[in-house]
Amino acid sequence: MKRTLICYTLSLGVGIGIILYTLFPSSRDKDEALQQGKVATSSLTEVSTLPCLLLSSSPNWFQNDYQPMSDQDRFRAPVRPKKAAISFPPCSTQNLGVDEQLWGELGQSGDKPALLAAMAQSLRYLQSSTAAAAYQKYRVSGVTRERVYRSLVRFRQLVLASRSPEQLEAAVKREFVFYQSVGKDGLGNVLFTAYYEPVYAASRVPTPEYRYPLYRRPSNLEAWPKPHPTREQLEGKDGLQSSKGKLRGLELFWLRDRLQAYMIHIQGSARLVLPDGKQTTVGYAGHTAYNYSSIGRALADDGKLPLEGMTMPKILQYFQDNPAELNIYIPRDKSFVFFQENHGEPAMGSISVPLTASRSIATDKSLMPPGALALIRAPFPFKNAKGGMDFRTVSRYVLDQDTGGAIKGPGRVDYFLGTGEEAGDRAGVTVADGQLYYLLLKK
Repeated sequence: MKRTLICYTLSLGVGIGIILYTLFPSSRDKDEALQQGKVATSSLTEVSTLPCLLLSSSPNWFQNDYQPMSDQDRFRAPVRPKKAAISFPPCSTQNLGVDEQLWGELGQSGDKPALLAAMAQSLRYLQSSTAAAAYQKYRVSGVTRERVYRSLVRFRQLVLASRSPEQLEAAVKREFVFYQSVGKDGLGNVLFTAYYEPVYAASRVPTPEYRYPLYRRPSNLEAWPKPHPTREQLEGKDGLQSSKGKLRGLELFWLRDRLQAYMIHIQGSARLVLPDGKQTTVGYAGHTAYNYSSIGRALADDGKLPLEGMTMPKILQYFQDNPAELNIYIPRDKSFVFFQENHGEPAMGSISVPLTASRSIATDKSLMPPGALALIRAPFPFKNAKGGMDFRTVSRYVLDQDTGGAIKGPGRVDYFLGTGEEAGDRAGVTVADGQLYYLLLKK
């Protein structure tokens, strides 16, 4: 036992020594490297990434990580205070809180105005009676509407005053407490997906070309007896039988393609281009009393596609190759979404504020603080010069402004990526584990 303990202690000491050496090499070593014109050998590059991997892993020895939790405990305490991880320059994008997008990165201009606009929307919400009612029910001690509001006001001041990502990071870690989501396992691991606002051709009247409707919310939806009718009972297997049931007369717009209409159900909003070239928008107005059921999961269960590596582009390609199977798989999702016309207004979140591309997230609002300032860290796809996708782990300051039918529990985040084809391409391949933190002032 003693021998094992001694070996373990020595191994830990050697590991820490390697970390300190790679992070803080002696001045003599640095001088020699400069004189010889060396940048780094491949072996040194691998060693130098070791501290970053150790410091960013979950769990690890260097942070106050949590023990695995039961589902009941995770839902009872969805976020907990956590010490902000120390940042080291060699770790580059692994540094928690270094949001380089604010100042511009990879040749793209910064989006500080977008973050400021998103914060303004949350500040407006937090002053509303709706927010007051929501926070009266919030279950985490110390997370109050007043503290969330003050934190957002102070963070805005820091964003305006800071001149670099590192300066903002240092100020945030000095003044704020990081409340980390306990995630899907109690260790802080959160599954990230992404969503967007698609752009589709549509018509206000049915034609031989435009056959698949979106529907208004029924005025008596609250009085519908439960269990509610399923998707198949409401619109039929082929999506064209609504005139025979409860949806008759509730048609709002018609789409060319059934899969496009269903994608709007999944995304919760859309920008529609009408035959005369004018545009309008639709947004979420309600849903039936069923949870969303993934058609991707159904395809995997039937052996049609492998679950590992499942992405929206693969699902869409499958149905393009097998269009008749839409009438099999779409009806398996019993949930049904209703819409309202928003007359060109941007996509709206569940707290009734406009969503901001790359600065708004959706979480389970029965667990997470609405409108709050958050920090996400996860791998996300970025389009490269060749038109493909490169994944990079980044930190982003965001506002928690939305929810979704598939976003349940403290281990799920949906990241809003904007409007149009590129946003859709990026959203379709976003499936990765990361971390979610809420930022609250220490005082």
